Amino acid sequence: MKKILLISILTLNISQAFSQSQNGDQLLPDNPRFVKGVLENGLTYYIYPTQSVKNAASYYIISNAGSILEEDNQSGLAHFLEHMAFNGTKNFPDKGILNTLQRHGAVFGKDINATTLFDETIYHMDNIPTNEQMVDTCLMILHDWANEITLDDDEIDKERGVILEEWRTNQNGRMRLLVASLPTLFINTKYAKRIPIGSTDVIKNFKHEALRKFYHDWYRTDLQAIAIIGDVDAKEVENKIKKIFSGIPALKNPKERTLITIPENQKMLYFMGMDKEVSTSAIQFNIHSHKLLRKQTVNDLKDNLVEGMIFSMFNARIEELMQKPDAPFSYAVLNMGDLSRTERNMTLLLTPKPDKQYESFKLLMREFNRAVKFGFTQSEIDRAIATNKNMYEQRISTLEDMPHLVFAMAIQKNYLENLTITDPATEYEVAKKIFAELAPDDFKQHLNKLYTQKNRTLIVTGVAGEKNLQEADALKIINDAENDTTLTPYKDEFSGKSLISGIEIQPGKIRSEKNIEAIGATLFELSNGIKVYYKFTDKDKDKVLLMADSDGGLSLVSDDDLPAAEVTTTLADLSGLNEYNATQLSKILAGKTAGNAIKINEINEVIMGSSSTKDTETLLQLALLRFIKPRFDEKSLEVVKQNLENEMLENSKNVQARISDSILVAVFGKNNPRKRLLDKQYIDDITFDKVKEVYHQRFGDPGDFTFFIAGDIKKEALKPLLEKYIAGMPVGKTKEHWKDNYIPWLSDQIKKDIFLPMETPKNIVQIRYEKDLEWSLKNQYLLRTLSDILQLRYNTTLREDEGGTYGALVYNNFDKRPREIGTLGVFFECNPKLTDKLLKITHEEMEKIKKGQINPIDLQKTLTNYIKEEEQAQEKNLFYIDQLYTYVKDGYNIADPKNTTDIIKSITEEDLKKFTKRFFKNVRQFELVFKPQ
Repeated sequence: MKKILLISILTLNISQAFSQSQNGDQLLPDNPRFVKGVLENGLTYYIYPTQSVKNAASYYIISNAGSILEEDNQSGLAHFLEHMAFNGTKNFPDKGILNTLQRHGAVFGKDINATTLFDETIYHMDNIPTNEQMVDTCLMILHDWANEITLDDDEIDKERGVILEEWRTNQNGRMRLLVASLPTLFINTKYAKRIPIGSTDVIKNFKHEALRKFYHDWYRTDLQAIAIIGDVDAKEVENKIKKIFSGIPALKNPKERTLITIPENQKMLYFMGMDKEVSTSAIQFNIHSHKLLRKQTVNDLKDNLVEGMIFSMFNARIEELMQKPDAPFSYAVLNMGDLSRTERNMTLLLTPKPDKQYESFKLLMREFNRAVKFGFTQSEIDRAIATNKNMYEQRISTLEDMPHLVFAMAIQKNYLENLTITDPATEYEVAKKIFAELAPDDFKQHLNKLYTQKNRTLIVTGVAGEKNLQEADALKIINDAENDTTLTPYKDEFSGKSLISGIEIQPGKIRSEKNIEAIGATLFELSNGIKVYYKFTDKDKDKVLLMADSDGGLSLVSDDDLPAAEVTTTLADLSGLNEYNATQLSKILAGKTAGNAIKINEINEVIMGSSSTKDTETLLQLALLRFIKPRFDEKSLEVVKQNLENEMLENSKNVQARISDSILVAVFGKNNPRKRLLDKQYIDDITFDKVKEVYHQRFGDPGDFTFFIAGDIKKEALKPLLEKYIAGMPVGKTKEHWKDNYIPWLSDQIKKDIFLPMETPKNIVQIRYEKDLEWSLKNQYLLRTLSDILQLRYNTTLREDEGGTYGALVYNNFDKRPREIGTLGVFFECNPKLTDKLLKITHEEMEKIKKGQINPIDLQKTLTNYIKEEEQAQEKNLFYIDQLYTYVKDGYNIADPKNTTDIIKSITEEDLKKFTKRFFKNVRQFELVFKPQ
């Protein structure tokens, strides 16, 4: 506590000193809470102590080396090396890293993973418990990744198949077009030939020594940083780092790590491509510019703030256009992203409606140039400033609850691009002065600096049979927009209104207040009969969660009305609330942290929302409006249906969409009224009156809902808000219960091959088991355990041993309502030549578990993970709203060990064996293999 207090005082002193003197060239101060150092061998280290996840830490190694450093005969080796880091190091032979971490509850792919990019490779171990010497263990793993990957010949050869299957898995129409566009996007630099997955010829044929050479050349201390973020003692960890990593020798006569810059281009570069598996168009207009790659000044912060506000204000205008049925595009956004280490791209990305490429591009270039010529209105700027101030205040109030990833990303930018890691409170003091001095001309000038005549590229995804945007026509559209004398300034006619303007509220009372000691909660019964379950928790500071739940859902909707029901929540969100459409609503909510969403599930309907503590009133106002003043816009329904038509068109050639449709038909039949395909008739069956009727049936009576509130708001502050907004709701006498509309499969045993057109040959295997089974907490854990042990086994057999798939996904689900059914599924994509062998292995692994051939280490890994997840979940407010809901709906306390960890610890190999045999006895099963025609 003293240490955190000292850090806070130090931060406050820096903030006060810095705010007294502010000039544009002044450097932003570093955040003193980050410990940063450089060892004599050149390795950089960062430590950030935080208890956002108690008794756990995350570990990163950032290698300033990626695919851009490869030679032509090394294409793909940077990514290959990333894979090999998990296949044996000096201190962790074979799968020692994974086995060690998994025994402490970590999961490969979720908690343990790595990413190879053009310019860097990042390895991470997230939320690893800090007990049992695990800090030392994880530091040693980082040490081995840095300098001691073994790169065994046999392991290299086994991994070739895995990476070839990763390449195969990622092959689709959009990916092929992306690769084809890279020479244009990267102005014919080396980046265009270094997509990280690499060349399949190189992956198949490279010599073992070539990979070792890449590792020796580029994995070295002067190009590496490590980061430790979490519940650790910074000084103690720093001493460990010095002891463990100082012994790594600096490489003598290292190769120079140069940066490849993207050259300027005076003429716009153009690419247009088509693919047989892509049936909807896209347009990407880019302007690239240099990154700073230096410590930031006050002026840099001002530029960043102004730039971010420009994009948010312009995107609000785009959203306004997007909500009109006559808009020629279904989606558009303006953003700034990284192009390379040295360059960034301002990108206007749009998805035209069918055969509307010209109209879409023309409209959006006019809107872009309207902003370039006239800038933004004062009311737009005021809202953007209010939003930014609120974001700063949220960051400051929730700093101790920030995920480790937030700090890891800041460290990565600091190490690779020299961007300053500031303290949020200190930066906010600077930003407030910037906000106070901003003028409309600042935004206009900055946008004009971004909108240059040079460094432009245009990437067009075309569609056969459409009028695709051609280069000469695009240049004319741009030129016409830039010289359009008819353009006028944007008019922002919406201001000065409140969320509940025009709503008469008659507050009620809290009729009774009852403590629920078992879960440390309170039940409020309101004067209108509504029940509110409340629990104070500040596990997430300054965050309040709300849920309102009612039985019924889609189960009470007739077959004919199902299409309308399935778009009801989409239309409600697009239409807005009260008298305000979605655009107006976002303007009203500017500067607030509050929002909610509605959903109609199979057997219930829910409202879910969250807010900051100060905006809890707004959260309850939004809930009130969902019931008493929903808004429905017939034009918005036209937009919804147009989007469905676009989705239907996209699905017509999309392999994954066709697989989903084929599964539906194979299992439930082509014309099942409750399992319909997205087709023209489905869309035609959606009418405005039906959508409104469904909404009012499901959300018309708040008296049929139970409310749950958990979060960082005191009881005495919440009570008057409940009386005003929830107790004042008019209620009816609706008391609904869900129906069991279970749809049987066409057959209990379905096995078939389905042939689909594919540009890249691969087989896709979909297996699913469904079993009527008594629901219990133990059975639920046993099904999950079966699923996760199979996942471990398939990672070893299908992926590592056979190299036949990039990875199999095993999933499970156990429904308690409307009927008790357990589901287990397996999915993988693979080399067509190996499909039969992989299927055989898939079933053999299931048979082994049925016979009790269970690896006790796999069981221990799996159960340890569950215990870790249970412990870490209790550090978040979400756990406690789940606790309220489960206690009321199911009658048990998820925070009581007897309902969680005690059950987990009690599971034995014999339990799993018996459960598996019971599950697979007379189980319903489908096995579908999708093959290229």
